[in-house]
Amino acid sequence: MSLGSDAVSTPFAWSSSHIPSEPARLSTALPIIEPRRPRETKGTYAFVSLGCAKNLIDSERMLGLLQLDGYRLVPEPQGSDFVIVNTCGFIERARDESLGAIREMLDLKRKGQTRGVIVCGCLAERDKEKLLETCPEIDHLVGVFGREQVTKVADRLIGGLDEQRTVFQPAPIHPLKDTGRLRITPRHFAYLKISEGCDRLCTFCAIPKMRGKHYSKPIEEVLAEARELAADGVRELNIVAQDTTYYGTDLYGRPRLAELLRELETIDGIRWIRLLYLYPMYFTAELVETIAGSKKIVPYLDIPIQHVNDTMLRRMQRRVTRAETEALLSRLRAAIPNLVLRTTLITGFPGETEEQFDELLTFVGEGHFQRMGVFTYSFEPDTPSARLPGHLDQKVKDQRRDRLMQAQQAVAFDWSASQVGRRAEVLIDQPVPGHRDAGQRDAWIGRTAADAPDIDGVVYVTGKKLAAGQFVPCEIVAYREYDLVAAPVGKPT
Repeated sequence: MSLGSDAVSTPFAWSSSHIPSEPARLSTALPIIEPRRPRETKGTYAFVSLGCAKNLIDSERMLGLLQLDGYRLVPEPQGSDFVIVNTCGFIERARDESLGAIREMLDLKRKGQTRGVIVCGCLAERDKEKLLETCPEIDHLVGVFGREQVTKVADRLIGGLDEQRTVFQPAPIHPLKDTGRLRITPRHFAYLKISEGCDRLCTFCAIPKMRGKHYSKPIEEVLAEARELAADGVRELNIVAQDTTYYGTDLYGRPRLAELLRELETIDGIRWIRLLYLYPMYFTAELVETIAGSKKIVPYLDIPIQHVNDTMLRRMQRRVTRAETEALLSRLRAAIPNLVLRTTLITGFPGETEEQFDELLTFVGEGHFQRMGVFTYSFEPDTPSARLPGHLDQKVKDQRRDRLMQAQQAVAFDWSASQVGRRAEVLIDQPVPGHRDAGQRDAWIGRTAADAPDIDGVVYVTGKKLAAGQFVPCEIVAYREYDLVAAPVGKPT
């Protein structure tokens, strides 16, 4: 987890259990809520944020509400009045990580090192009261859509009131606003959630159970949040949703992502706009044209395809075919210069044969994507895929994942090698930890437009008088597997 402060540190670890080691910053440009320093502190708390960027935004919103209500965030749970764990419940591995963090905090409570533990987020929403059976010492449970009540829950804990231990609310008709966040990303980049929930019925996925049906934020509300972030120093907006290309369909009767992007591009201060979680459907000609013609939307698209074998795609209920996917990729590459593509795949889905896997393996080796992540299929009891025949041993799933990643490694390394000698703009994220030259930092970690925060490679830059948040013209001089090494060739901006 990183800290949104002028001195940026460690921007690449918020997906694992972490408690901020420095004070986070409250957004300084709040058109809806004006931050005020309370005269007295109501209590102290530590915070553990787990899961995806969408969950991170929920964490930042709860942190902002607690800050405005008079609670003070502290770097360590020991000695705090309470700890909040915002959980992930997506797959078994994420649930295990969440349960591990909960139990760690409950152990501190038993030792008298904190007074209480509040559990929020997707695992709380998914398991509800069953989680209290698993971990009965949890003081309060708050579901995904109960996050706006977090200060009232904290008040009850501080006041010793335990008559209501759970806050679960149905998905609202209108999406929750994400203004007034206490940001824990570096000051110069942030995530912007444009919709909530998902109408897809992929057979492996429990997200609709936790996050509800798809609902879009109105365009004017998204723009208000983006302006707030820009006024607070954000230069890179990372657009997130469960299904980004579907944006607007519920509100306006048709996808309106292209129109939203054109509006976002007019906001002063924003330099990069990055698109994540783009479902392969609803890539309209208007959307492709908007991306291709934009000066701010970076040529980087995250398109999770999960598989390419048509039988597997039908069993996953993805509603696209291999031919449609390949046609889309060709269309995007023809329209968008220097495009970098990222995807996510699932290996070991029920019924996947060796021949079907080999088809996917060959496809990966052809180099369609420069960036890729692979999940082994996770058995989720409350999803349709759990009832499918042909479940595979974990060993087989792991072996297939490793083979996919090995094939992708060759593609990624070839791409890295091809960048040597080229020039690129690098956004500086942080100094290389512990690296100093005569008392001055001279080695930095940054990213090109081809690198999303946390999930992709980085660029190591050596140079004097650089700072986090600067855009530095560089020449790529070397590569180290997934990462690049660069030297400045112009003045930073």
